[in-house]
Amino acid sequence: MAEAIHCFDTATVRFAIYPAGPEGLRCVAEIAEDPLRDLFGASGGGDSLVHAYLMNAELINARALARHREAPGRPVLLETADFELSDAGSES
Repeated sequence: MAEAIHCFDTATVRFAIYPAGPEGLRCVAEIAEDPLRDLFGASGGGDSLVHAYLMNAELINARALARHREAPGRPVLLETADFELSDAGSES
């Protein structure tokens, strides 16, 4: 099950990814509010942002895992540009 919380102070939703699979170590990643609103349909406050993440967790987690693998040990913060060439958005 996806784990996520809205972080008001950073304007992100923070979530867990597991680079080595569900039995491996957990890494924390974040997605900014903008892509959740612009691409994934969030329209309200924190609950809406978390819901948008949860409804699109498979795609968002895959992008976060790819970013983590590109630069292990560096923080992962996904922005709208991270999804420009994906299936995200109003076409889904």
